[in-house]
Amino acid sequence: MTTTIRTKKSTKAILWVSVLLLSLGSCEQYLDVEPQDKVAEEQMYRNVYDADAAVIGIYGKFMGLAKKYVILNEMRADLMTTTNNSDPYLKELSEQNVSAENPYVSPKDFYLVIQNCNDALKNFDIMVAEKKFTQSQYEQRYADVACIRSWIYLQLGIQYGTVPYITEPLANIEDVKNINKFPRLSFNQLLDELVTFTEGLKYKKIYEAGSSLLVTVDGYNTEKFFINKECLLGDLQLWKGNYLQAAMHYKNVMETGTPRNDVDMYRIKYAEVVTNNDLAVGYLRYYEQDATTLVDNNTQGWRSIFGRDRDVLWNTEWVWSLPFDSDFAPKNPFIEIFSKTSGKYLAKPSKRAIDLWQSNTQSNGFPYDARGQKFTYKMVGGEPVIMKYIYKYEAAANTFKTDGDWFLYRAAKLHLRYAEAANRDNQHKIADALLNFGIQEAYTPAGYNNATGDATDIKQTKLPFPYDFDARQGDFPSFRAIWHRGGGIRGRARLQRAEIVGDPLISIENNIIDEAALELAYEGNRWEDLVRISLRRNHPAFLADKVYEKLSKEGNANADEVRSKLMNVNNWYLPFTWDSK
Repeated sequence: MTTTIRTKKSTKAILWVSVLLLSLGSCEQYLDVEPQDKVAEEQMYRNVYDADAAVIGIYGKFMGLAKKYVILNEMRADLMTTTNNSDPYLKELSEQNVSAENPYVSPKDFYLVIQNCNDALKNFDIMVAEKKFTQSQYEQRYADVACIRSWIYLQLGIQYGTVPYITEPLANIEDVKNINKFPRLSFNQLLDELVTFTEGLKYKKIYEAGSSLLVTVDGYNTEKFFINKECLLGDLQLWKGNYLQAAMHYKNVMETGTPRNDVDMYRIKYAEVVTNNDLAVGYLRYYEQDATTLVDNNTQGWRSIFGRDRDVLWNTEWVWSLPFDSDFAPKNPFIEIFSKTSGKYLAKPSKRAIDLWQSNTQSNGFPYDARGQKFTYKMVGGEPVIMKYIYKYEAAANTFKTDGDWFLYRAAKLHLRYAEAANRDNQHKIADALLNFGIQEAYTPAGYNNATGDATDIKQTKLPFPYDFDARQGDFPSFRAIWHRGGGIRGRARLQRAEIVGDPLISIENNIIDEAALELAYEGNRWEDLVRISLRRNHPAFLADKVYEKLSKEGNANADEVRSKLMNVNNWYLPFTWDSK
């Protein structure tokens, strides 16, 4: 029972496949990996395990997009900026003035992964027709790869606006740039295609329990490796303005946990003030007014969302996260980008981002949002350093131990996206509750006494799905509903309420996008958030003003020019330049 790997340059995907095979007791030689990680054609797509290899291999290639994803979505927006070490290409992105030679501009890397997806999907169709695996095995693997492709196309639409939508494998990948062969769809047309195709998939859950793809490898449970299809569908519907459908998909994920398994799963649980064994901003008990007792380590509190091992608490927050391992390719790109002591320190928080965190006040009166200056970034040698991606590396204290993660989707993002959809569907109270202190707080009458009151008929929304929340917690009679521990995004961050000023719809939406900046900074969401809201409101200044403020606070002489440029929606999109440097 062997698995032959001939090259040191094999991706981590191949390791996963190897361990999968060993765990399944396969006694045949499975993969014979040639140099350049090219698997011999005759050895592909023979059975379900070959299909698994194709799926895992695609994820290995997909991980190569991590650097570009984060840089494009953050450096182009208002929260990330350049350092003295940044190359001219990063400065171009920050200043919205991109040259044809800019290596971040080429969409080719995205289309190479799409090509792999298209090839796998075509072969999956052949395999099921030839009965090489079951219909169920086919539907699960087809949906997974199809959703990765839809995710990539959504990113292409966000960044480039008008792109070719190709769903068959190409004989020559260079044909993508030939507009005569592949006319380009507008972003709206692309969204229509993606919604129709992705909603039409027969399987929308994570792989079934017992699947050959759900195993523990190197301490990693592979369930969180795979894209969450309902989150993707929620995002697609949110972009299209189908808010009820978006909320339905998000709610399905938010209620993954039940009282029978994990009531805390994706619920944004309130703080454990006694033990600090939580994911909340917290201080030592009875010392909450002493800023020096802030819980700041990799195993407790809000910071540990990014530094802790993949344990039970980690599992309640993370929906989708891919690990980088120092022993295998692809290499973790984030140490080079963010570390000041061991990397090149190419990107840092903008002054605008720092000011946003400092404009908030904690419930204990401290005049800042601890998620920012205490956790998301720290001062190193007098300069701000983005820390989210390098906590594990710093803890290892080993130059060669470059483990880390690509942060793709977590509970806080899920709640914020759901709140955005609910708010647009006129469920303002629910959206505001999830943003601030949770359903229980919002639906408890003033003056209610938990010790003596009857909670039977309160602390719940009493609305149909997807707006049905039950946060009851009572002792007369004694019961605990599944949302009773939800503390809200700002509640978990120990912040004061984000108030509604004027029109509830616009005010709450502004609060949600501001909160996404504070909570999700540098996780690859900011540019797309600004584009989505600006397009929805037909209000380019929503995006342009924020980028202008970033540049203006840096004293950038081009700030006014950049704002004027961004007032034209067509200038939001990158040139579809295939052969960049």
